Amino acid sequence: MRDGITLATDVYGIPDDDRALPVVLERTPYGRRSIRTSDAIALNTPVPLPEATAARFVASGFILVRQDTRGRGDSGGVFEKYVNESDDGEDTLGWLSSQPWCDGRVGMMGVSYSAHVQTAVAARGPEALMAMILDSGGFTSAFEAGIRYGGAFELKQATWAVRHALKSVERRSEQQRAELEAVDVRAWFDRMPNDPWRPGHSPVAAAPEYESALFDQWRRDVLDDGWRSEAVYTRDSGDRFPTVPTMAIGSWYDPYVRSMIELFQQQSTRGADARLIMGPWLHGMRTQTRSGDVEFGPVAAWDQAFNQDYTHSRIAWMHAAAKGTRNDKPAVTAFVMGGGSGGRNAEGRLLHGGQWHRWTAWPPATAQRISLMLGADGTLTRETRAKGSVELVADPVAPVPTLGGQVTSGAPVMTGGGFDQSEIGEREDVLVYRSTPLDEAVTVAGRVRLHIVLVASTPDLDVSVKLIDEHPPSQEWPHGFALNVCDGILRARYRRGYEEKVPLDIGEETELVVDLPDTANLFAAGHRIRVDIAGSNFPHFDINPNHGGPPWELPHLFARSTVVLDGRTRLEIDTVPCSDGLPVGYPLDAASSAVDVETSAS
Repeated sequence: MRDGITLATDVYGIPDDDRALPVVLERTPYGRRSIRTSDAIALNTPVPLPEATAARFVASGFILVRQDTRGRGDSGGVFEKYVNESDDGEDTLGWLSSQPWCDGRVGMMGVSYSAHVQTAVAARGPEALMAMILDSGGFTSAFEAGIRYGGAFELKQATWAVRHALKSVERRSEQQRAELEAVDVRAWFDRMPNDPWRPGHSPVAAAPEYESALFDQWRRDVLDDGWRSEAVYTRDSGDRFPTVPTMAIGSWYDPYVRSMIELFQQQSTRGADARLIMGPWLHGMRTQTRSGDVEFGPVAAWDQAFNQDYTHSRIAWMHAAAKGTRNDKPAVTAFVMGGGSGGRNAEGRLLHGGQWHRWTAWPPATAQRISLMLGADGTLTRETRAKGSVELVADPVAPVPTLGGQVTSGAPVMTGGGFDQSEIGEREDVLVYRSTPLDEAVTVAGRVRLHIVLVASTPDLDVSVKLIDEHPPSQEWPHGFALNVCDGILRARYRRGYEEKVPLDIGEETELVVDLPDTANLFAAGHRIRVDIAGSNFPHFDINPNHGGPPWELPHLFARSTVVLDGRTRLEIDTVPCSDGLPVGYPLDAASSAVDVETSAS
């Protein structure tokens, strides 16, 4: 690297002769020779070894390169999360493209952090970049999706730091090692509402570089120049961002929904060959058919839908990029959840079902936005009926607990996916609004937004919102099943933008707009569309002390707000005809033969 640090790098497939070939690069902080569950390629199939995946790329005419990022695995230097990835990525692409065995073109691929590093270097506009496969990651603005959401801090950053600090014990002193191995993560989170974390008093205190990075992200709570560094912000990259073929792969139950969609939209606008694939999965779990307590059916798995495993699809994308062939499939392939029997399978999961749909854009061109008004009688209707007001309370020492949702890296304190929200909906600090049972199915595909008018009693507060598909009672589910479809949050101090913090005017009406992640779900006939509103969602998001400052500043304030229900407080959703975009059948993509794809790309 430019500062003399050496990064451990494996190169597979250098030709024995003088041929120069395109390179496919994956940069990872998780061990370049390690197996990860997110590397799965097909349903009920063992995760392949990295060298087995490399062999398939090599047989297809590529050189495959895997690299440990700085300070991780066998690489030198100190790991500083995200900080060095633009420089190191640029230096790596420069080194690779100058090798005699490289034809000057480098494609990049990877999941999660290995996707983040791609956008970090793409923002520099490297000439060598040939194509990208961004799976469950890649930042447009980490402040708005990935590290924070709606201004609230995503505590997956904390659980991630704890887990990976433990994995780096070989770099620690004996005392640090012992302290890290003795950490009870659950206990730390359980105590957080009454005993806020602070530097030196956290589960990663024995790993200074991880604690420093965690609190640096947590403290910097406005969208300033630091948050606009190209490592975590690419929205303003403009002409620098290469218009190379870009496949964006996301999951409806993942924190990066907004990032994947925005990256696809940006690349499409720039004229790149861009493709968006959104499944019903958890983070990187594209070969599974379930998320949390919900089963979506066999076609939800990547290989079952596309009749080719994940590696084959990646090779095909890189092969087309190397040949200069544009994707001939519809630009958007999205799984619309819902439409299943609503029963219970042998594992006890809700049979929610779903189908893949294809569109030319996202949101679909056919999408129409409708508004549903929240009524004082708990209804959700197209027209304002019961006017009035209701009280929303938020106690920082007794926050509403997280149950599923767009969560990753949360173990052992939280997990993502679909779960029954019925019990949480019964809490006094959760407001519930539901439609009447639907006479016919409604498909939501696109944006979801709540407008809420309230009168606050504190300088700040959170509004946490869940869109729920409420299954009716049945023999398998006597009390029904309130399935969380998507959830979002807004910290009120950011209601005018993330560049400044503006306290609420206590006692005055304020309208807040809470954007939830986009989604796609069919609300079947007989189901209800439901929205839940609360003042917290912990530990998915950090606790708002409601005084306008950070959570480690005491005392915290009990928030008591009056929500005005007069037609201005409403849910907005994008809907499409239920049959819109439905494929004729499966597989969606006829599998190209090995002769067509897994052969020379040179």
